[in-house]
Amino acid sequence: MKIIAVEAIPFSIPYTKPLKFASGEVYVADHVLVRVHTDEGVVGVAEAPPRPYTYGETQDGILAVIRTVFAPQLIGLTLTEREVVTARLSRTVGNPAAKAAVDMAIWDALGRSLGLSVTALLGGYTDRMRVSHMLGFDTPERMVVEAERMIDEFGIRTFKVKVGRRPARLDTAVVRALRERFGHTVDLYVDGNRGWSAAESARAMREMGDLDLLFAEELCPADDVLGRRWLVSQLDVPFIADESVTTPAEVTREVLGGSATAISIKTARTGFTGSRRVHHLAEGLGVEVVMGNQIDGQLGTACSVSFGAAYESTCRRAGELSNFLDMSDDLLTVPLSIRDGELQVPPGPGLGVEIDADKLARYRTDN
Repeated sequence: MKIIAVEAIPFSIPYTKPLKFASGEVYVADHVLVRVHTDEGVVGVAEAPPRPYTYGETQDGILAVIRTVFAPQLIGLTLTEREVVTARLSRTVGNPAAKAAVDMAIWDALGRSLGLSVTALLGGYTDRMRVSHMLGFDTPERMVVEAERMIDEFGIRTFKVKVGRRPARLDTAVVRALRERFGHTVDLYVDGNRGWSAAESARAMREMGDLDLLFAEELCPADDVLGRRWLVSQLDVPFIADESVTTPAEVTREVLGGSATAISIKTARTGFTGSRRVHHLAEGLGVEVVMGNQIDGQLGTACSVSFGAAYESTCRRAGELSNFLDMSDDLLTVPLSIRDGELQVPPGPGLGVEIDADKLARYRTDN
Protein backbone atom coordinates (compact mmCIF):
# COMPACT_ATOMS: atom_id res chain seq x y z
CA MET A 1 0.00 0.00 0.00
CA LYS A 2 1.65 3.21 -1.20
CA ILE A 3 1.31 6.84 -0.18
CA ILE A 4 -0.24 8.87 -3.01
CA ALA A 5 -0.86 12.19 -1.22
CA VAL A 6 -0.14 14.02 2.03
CA GLU A 7 -2.75 16.65 2.84
CA ALA A 8 -2.47 19.51 5.36
CA ILE A 9 -5.65 21.36 6.34
CA PRO A 10 -5.64 24.38 8.72
CA PHE A 11 -8.49 24.72 11.18
CA SER A 12 -9.33 26.99 14.08
CA ILE A 13 -11.45 26.19 17.15
CA PRO A 14 -11.70 28.62 20.12
CA TYR A 15 -11.09 27.56 23.70
CA THR A 16 -13.82 28.24 26.24
CA LYS A 17 -11.09 28.79 28.82
CA PRO A 18 -7.61 29.84 27.68
CA LEU A 19 -4.56 28.11 29.11
CA LYS A 20 -1.98 30.56 30.46
CA PHE A 21 1.58 29.62 31.44
CA ALA A 22 5.08 31.08 31.68
CA SER A 23 5.99 30.84 27.99
CA GLY A 24 2.67 31.79 26.41
CA GLU A 25 -1.11 31.78 26.31
CA VAL A 26 -3.46 29.73 24.11
CA TYR A 27 -6.93 31.10 23.28
CA VAL A 28 -7.60 29.35 19.97
CA ALA A 29 -6.58 25.94 18.63
CA ASP A 30 -5.07 27.02 15.31
CA HIS A 31 -4.03 23.50 14.41
CA VAL A 32 -3.41 21.49 11.23
CA LEU A 33 -5.19 18.28 10.26
CA VAL A 34 -2.84 15.94 8.39
CA ARG A 35 -4.17 13.23 6.09
CA VAL A 36 -2.05 10.55 4.43
CA HIS A 37 -3.84 9.02 1.43
CA THR A 38 -2.97 5.59 0.02
CA ASP A 39 -3.51 3.95 -3.37
CA GLU A 40 -6.04 1.54 -1.83
CA GLY A 41 -8.26 4.26 -0.40
CA VAL A 42 -7.12 4.04 3.22
CA VAL A 43 -6.58 7.47 4.81
CA GLY A 44 -4.60 8.04 8.01
CA VAL A 45 -5.08 11.17 10.12
CA ALA A 46 -3.24 13.11 12.80
CA GLU A 47 -3.14 16.61 14.27
CA ALA A 48 -0.27 19.13 14.35
CA PRO A 49 -0.54 21.78 17.10
CA PRO A 50 1.90 24.65 16.41
CA ARG A 51 3.58 26.17 19.45
CA PRO A 52 5.69 29.11 18.17
CA TYR A 53 6.88 30.15 21.64
CA THR A 54 8.20 26.64 22.31
CA TYR A 55 9.39 25.13 19.03
CA GLY A 56 9.17 28.05 16.61
CA GLU A 57 6.43 26.47 14.47
CA THR A 58 3.39 28.37 13.24
CA GLN A 59 0.27 27.10 11.51
CA ASP A 60 1.43 28.63 8.20
CA GLY A 61 4.87 27.14 8.66
CA ILE A 62 3.48 23.64 9.25
CA LEU A 63 1.29 23.92 6.15
CA ALA A 64 4.21 25.08 4.03
CA VAL A 65 6.72 22.45 5.12
CA ILE A 66 4.26 19.57 4.75
CA ARG A 67 2.93 20.69 1.37
CA THR A 68 6.18 21.79 -0.27
CA VAL A 69 8.92 19.77 1.45
CA PHE A 70 7.59 16.60 3.10
CA ALA A 71 4.79 15.50 0.75
CA PRO A 72 6.95 15.31 -2.40
CA GLN A 73 9.51 13.18 -0.55
CA LEU A 74 6.96 10.67 0.75
CA ILE A 75 4.71 10.05 -2.24
CA GLY A 76 5.40 6.56 -3.58
CA LEU A 77 6.67 5.10 -0.30
CA THR A 78 4.81 2.23 1.35
CA LEU A 79 3.27 2.47 4.81
CA THR A 80 5.87 0.06 6.20
CA GLU A 81 8.87 2.11 5.05
CA ARG A 82 8.76 4.12 8.27
CA GLU A 83 12.54 4.30 8.63
CA VAL A 84 12.79 5.75 5.14
CA VAL A 85 10.09 8.26 6.08
CA THR A 86 11.99 9.21 9.24
CA ALA A 87 15.26 9.61 7.35
CA ARG A 88 13.67 11.86 4.75
CA LEU A 89 11.85 14.01 7.29
CA SER A 90 15.10 14.33 9.27
CA ARG A 91 16.78 16.09 6.37
CA THR A 92 14.79 19.16 7.40
CA VAL A 93 15.89 20.88 10.59
CA GLY A 94 13.26 21.54 13.26
CA ASN A 95 9.53 21.36 12.48
CA PRO A 96 8.82 18.71 15.17
CA ALA A 97 5.01 19.01 15.20
CA ALA A 98 4.80 18.81 11.40
CA LYS A 99 7.05 15.74 11.30
CA ALA A 100 5.18 14.10 14.18
CA ALA A 101 1.77 14.53 12.55
CA VAL A 102 2.94 13.03 9.26
CA ASP A 103 4.49 10.08 11.10
CA MET A 104 1.36 9.43 13.19
CA ALA A 105 -0.96 9.66 10.18
CA ILE A 106 1.14 6.97 8.49
CA TRP A 107 0.85 4.74 11.57
CA ASP A 108 -2.90 5.36 11.63
CA ALA A 109 -3.18 4.34 7.98
CA LEU A 110 -1.09 1.23 8.64
CA GLY A 111 -3.29 0.20 11.56
CA ARG A 112 -6.43 0.75 9.51
CA SER A 113 -5.04 -1.35 6.66
CA LEU A 114 -4.16 -4.22 9.02
CA GLY A 115 -7.30 -3.99 11.14
CA LEU A 116 -5.20 -3.36 14.27
CA SER A 117 -5.07 -0.44 16.69
CA VAL A 118 -1.92 1.68 16.88
CA THR A 119 -1.71 0.66 20.55
CA ALA A 120 -1.59 -3.00 19.52
CA LEU A 121 1.04 -2.29 16.84
CA LEU A 122 3.23 -0.45 19.35
CA GLY A 123 3.01 -2.83 22.31
CA GLY A 124 -0.56 -3.43 23.45
CA TYR A 125 0.04 -3.19 27.20
CA THR A 126 -3.44 -1.90 28.12
CA ASP A 127 -6.42 -0.04 26.66
CA ARG A 128 -6.59 2.99 28.97
CA MET A 129 -4.64 5.50 31.03
CA ARG A 130 -5.23 7.52 34.17
CA VAL A 131 -5.58 11.23 33.39
CA SER A 132 -3.68 14.23 34.70
CA HIS A 133 -5.12 17.72 34.16
CA MET A 134 -3.07 20.87 33.61
CA LEU A 135 -4.06 23.92 35.64
CA GLY A 136 -3.03 27.21 34.01
CA PHE A 137 -2.29 30.55 35.69
CA ASP A 138 -5.11 31.97 37.77
CA THR A 139 -5.87 32.89 41.36
CA PRO A 140 -5.64 30.16 44.00
CA GLU A 141 -9.41 30.28 44.47
CA ARG A 142 -10.20 29.79 40.78
CA MET A 143 -7.63 27.04 40.33
CA VAL A 144 -9.10 25.18 43.30
CA VAL A 145 -12.56 25.52 41.74
CA GLU A 146 -11.28 24.14 38.43
CA ALA A 147 -9.69 21.20 40.21
CA GLU A 148 -12.97 20.56 42.04
CA ARG A 149 -14.79 20.46 38.70
CA MET A 150 -12.30 18.00 37.25
CA ILE A 151 -12.71 15.74 40.28
CA ASP A 152 -16.50 15.96 40.36
CA GLU A 153 -17.20 15.64 36.63
CA PHE A 154 -14.38 13.42 35.43
CA GLY A 155 -12.84 11.73 38.47
CA ILE A 156 -9.41 13.21 37.73
CA ARG A 157 -7.15 13.29 40.78
CA THR A 158 -3.74 14.19 39.35
CA PHE A 159 -2.94 17.82 38.54
CA LYS A 160 0.00 19.48 36.84
CA VAL A 161 0.13 23.05 38.14
CA LYS A 162 1.64 25.70 35.87
CA VAL A 163 4.20 27.84 37.71
CA GLY A 164 6.94 30.27 36.70
CA ARG A 165 5.44 33.65 37.52
CA ARG A 166 7.21 36.37 39.43
CA PRO A 167 7.14 36.71 42.34
CA ALA A 168 7.16 32.96 42.87
CA ARG A 169 4.76 33.21 45.81
CA LEU A 170 1.95 33.72 43.26
CA ASP A 171 2.44 30.08 42.29
CA THR A 172 3.54 28.53 45.56
CA ALA A 173 0.33 29.92 47.10
CA VAL A 174 -1.71 28.09 44.44
CA VAL A 175 -0.01 24.75 45.07
CA ARG A 176 -0.44 25.16 48.81
CA ALA A 177 -4.13 26.04 48.37
CA LEU A 178 -4.66 22.89 46.30
CA ARG A 179 -2.94 20.70 48.88
CA GLU A 180 -4.85 22.28 51.75
CA ARG A 181 -8.18 21.88 49.95
CA PHE A 182 -7.73 18.26 48.80
CA GLY A 183 -5.13 16.90 51.19
CA HIS A 184 -3.49 13.76 49.87
CA THR A 185 -6.54 12.65 47.92
CA VAL A 186 -4.86 14.22 44.85
CA ASP A 187 -1.38 14.07 43.32
CA LEU A 188 0.31 17.36 42.42
CA TYR A 189 3.34 18.36 40.38
CA VAL A 190 4.57 21.64 38.93
CA ASP A 191 5.68 22.85 35.51
CA GLY A 192 7.60 26.11 35.13
CA ASN A 193 7.93 26.27 31.33
CA ARG A 194 11.39 27.78 31.89
CA GLY A 195 9.88 30.81 33.65
CA TRP A 196 12.22 31.00 36.65
CA SER A 197 15.97 31.14 37.06
CA ALA A 198 17.70 28.24 38.76
CA ALA A 199 17.96 30.21 42.01
CA GLU A 200 14.28 31.24 41.92
CA SER A 201 13.34 27.63 41.23
CA ALA A 202 15.35 26.36 44.18
CA ARG A 203 13.73 28.88 46.53
CA ALA A 204 10.23 28.05 45.26
CA MET A 205 10.81 24.32 45.65
CA ARG A 206 12.02 24.87 49.23
CA GLU A 207 8.81 26.79 49.95
CA MET A 208 6.83 23.83 48.63
CA GLY A 209 9.01 21.22 50.30
CA ASP A 210 6.22 20.09 52.64
CA LEU A 211 3.59 19.66 49.88
CA ASP A 212 4.62 16.18 48.71
CA LEU A 213 4.99 16.94 44.99
CA LEU A 214 5.43 14.16 42.45
CA PHE A 215 7.69 16.03 40.03
CA ALA A 216 9.09 19.38 38.99
CA GLU A 217 9.17 20.11 35.24
CA GLU A 218 11.26 22.59 33.24
CA LEU A 219 11.45 25.14 36.04
CA CYS A 220 14.39 26.95 34.45
CA PRO A 221 15.95 27.02 30.96
CA ALA A 222 18.06 24.07 29.88
CA ASP A 223 20.60 26.37 28.23
CA ASP A 224 21.53 27.62 31.70
CA VAL A 225 23.62 24.46 31.80
CA LEU A 226 25.41 24.86 35.12
CA GLY A 227 22.43 26.45 36.88
CA ARG A 228 20.13 23.66 35.78
CA ARG A 229 22.54 20.93 36.92
CA TRP A 230 22.91 22.70 40.26
CA LEU A 231 19.14 22.95 40.65
CA VAL A 232 18.51 19.28 39.83
CA SER A 233 21.15 18.28 42.38
CA GLN A 234 19.20 20.19 45.07
CA LEU A 235 15.85 18.49 44.50
CA ASP A 236 14.38 15.46 46.22
CA VAL A 237 11.77 14.88 43.48
CA PRO A 238 12.36 13.84 39.85
CA PHE A 239 13.02 16.75 37.49
CA ILE A 240 11.18 16.34 34.17
CA ALA A 241 12.74 17.56 30.94
CA ASP A 242 10.08 18.54 28.42
CA GLU A 243 10.79 21.29 25.88
CA SER A 244 14.49 20.48 26.18
CA VAL A 245 14.11 16.88 24.94
CA THR A 246 12.63 17.03 21.45
CA THR A 247 14.92 14.24 20.14
CA PRO A 248 16.51 11.08 21.57
CA ALA A 249 19.89 12.83 21.37
CA GLU A 250 18.60 15.63 23.58
CA VAL A 251 17.27 13.07 26.06
CA THR A 252 20.74 11.57 26.31
CA ARG A 253 22.34 15.00 26.73
CA GLU A 254 19.99 16.16 29.48
CA VAL A 255 19.99 12.93 31.49
CA LEU A 256 23.69 12.10 31.26
CA GLY A 257 24.57 15.75 31.84
CA GLY A 258 22.65 15.79 35.13
CA SER A 259 20.02 18.26 33.92
CA ALA A 260 17.03 15.92 34.17
CA THR A 261 15.96 12.77 36.00
CA ALA A 262 12.65 12.16 34.17
CA ILE A 263 11.32 12.67 30.63
CA SER A 264 8.05 13.94 29.18
CA ILE A 265 7.03 12.14 25.99
CA LYS A 266 4.78 14.11 23.66
CA THR A 267 3.56 12.36 20.55
CA ALA A 268 2.70 15.78 19.11
CA ARG A 269 6.45 16.47 19.13
CA THR A 270 8.05 13.08 18.35
CA GLY A 271 5.24 11.16 16.66
CA PHE A 272 5.02 7.43 17.26
CA THR A 273 8.34 6.48 15.71
CA GLY A 274 10.36 9.09 17.60
CA SER A 275 8.40 8.63 20.83
CA ARG A 276 9.13 4.91 20.74
CA ARG A 277 12.84 5.69 20.51
CA VAL A 278 12.61 8.15 23.39
CA HIS A 279 10.66 5.61 25.46
CA HIS A 280 13.19 2.83 24.92
CA LEU A 281 16.09 5.19 25.61
CA ALA A 282 14.53 6.42 28.85
CA GLU A 283 13.87 2.84 29.89
CA GLY A 284 17.49 1.96 29.22
CA LEU A 285 18.74 4.98 31.14
CA GLY A 286 16.46 4.15 34.07
CA VAL A 287 14.54 7.42 34.16
CA GLU A 288 10.80 7.88 34.67
CA VAL A 289 8.55 8.96 31.82
CA VAL A 290 5.25 10.80 31.73
CA MET A 291 2.94 11.34 28.79
CA GLY A 292 2.81 15.08 28.17
CA ASN A 293 0.29 17.32 26.40
CA GLN A 294 0.93 19.96 23.75
CA ILE A 295 -2.52 21.44 24.39
CA ASP A 296 -3.80 18.89 21.89
CA GLY A 297 -7.31 18.60 20.58
CA GLN A 298 -9.15 15.30 20.75
CA LEU A 299 -7.34 13.85 17.74
CA GLY A 300 -3.97 14.69 19.27
CA THR A 301 -5.13 13.29 22.60
CA ALA A 302 -6.18 10.05 20.89
CA CYS A 303 -2.60 9.84 19.61
CA SER A 304 -1.18 10.38 23.10
CA VAL A 305 -3.34 7.77 24.82
CA SER A 306 -2.75 5.29 21.99
CA PHE A 307 0.99 5.51 22.57
CA GLY A 308 0.86 5.74 26.37
CA ALA A 309 -1.38 2.68 26.71
CA ALA A 310 1.04 0.61 24.62
CA TYR A 311 3.76 0.41 27.31
CA GLU A 312 3.90 -0.45 30.99
CA SER A 313 6.29 2.38 31.89
CA THR A 314 4.13 5.10 30.30
CA CYS A 315 1.12 3.88 32.30
CA ARG A 316 2.73 4.11 35.72
CA ARG A 317 1.86 7.78 35.99
CA ALA A 318 -1.27 9.61 34.90
CA GLY A 319 -0.97 11.09 31.40
CA GLU A 320 -1.78 14.69 30.51
CA LEU A 321 -4.86 13.88 28.42
CA SER A 322 -7.59 16.36 29.32
CA ASN A 323 -6.94 19.81 27.90
CA PHE A 324 -9.35 19.22 25.03
CA LEU A 325 -12.06 19.66 27.67
CA ASP A 326 -11.51 23.41 27.42
CA MET A 327 -12.12 23.53 23.65
CA SER A 328 -15.50 24.79 22.46
CA ASP A 329 -15.78 21.96 19.91
CA ASP A 330 -13.68 19.38 18.09
CA LEU A 331 -13.45 17.43 14.83
CA LEU A 332 -14.23 13.85 15.87
CA THR A 333 -17.49 12.08 15.04
CA VAL A 334 -17.44 10.37 18.47
CA PRO A 335 -15.95 12.60 21.20
CA LEU A 336 -13.41 11.26 23.66
CA SER A 337 -14.81 10.67 27.14
CA ILE A 338 -12.96 10.72 30.46
CA ARG A 339 -14.67 8.59 33.10
CA ASP A 340 -13.56 7.78 36.64
CA GLY A 341 -10.29 9.57 35.97
CA GLU A 342 -9.38 7.39 32.98
CA LEU A 343 -9.32 7.79 29.21
CA GLN A 344 -9.82 4.66 27.13
CA VAL A 345 -8.07 4.13 23.81
CA PRO A 346 -10.76 4.59 21.14
CA PRO A 347 -11.80 1.14 19.88
CA GLY A 348 -11.15 0.27 16.27
CA PRO A 349 -8.23 0.03 13.85
CA GLY A 350 -5.52 2.68 13.72
CA LEU A 351 -6.34 5.49 16.12
CA GLY A 352 -9.98 4.37 16.27
CA VAL A 353 -11.33 7.83 15.43
CA GLU A 354 -13.06 9.46 12.46
CA ILE A 355 -13.18 13.09 11.34
CA ASP A 356 -16.61 14.71 11.14
CA ALA A 357 -16.80 16.18 7.62
CA ASP A 358 -19.33 18.85 8.59
CA LYS A 359 -17.25 20.06 11.52
CA LEU A 360 -14.11 20.12 9.43
CA ALA A 361 -15.93 22.22 6.81
CA ARG A 362 -17.09 24.58 9.56
CA TYR A 363 -13.70 25.12 11.19
CA ARG A 364 -11.18 24.85 8.35
CA THR A 365 -9.68 28.18 7.43
CA ASP A 366 -8.50 27.58 3.86
CA ASN A 367 -11.91 27.67 2.17
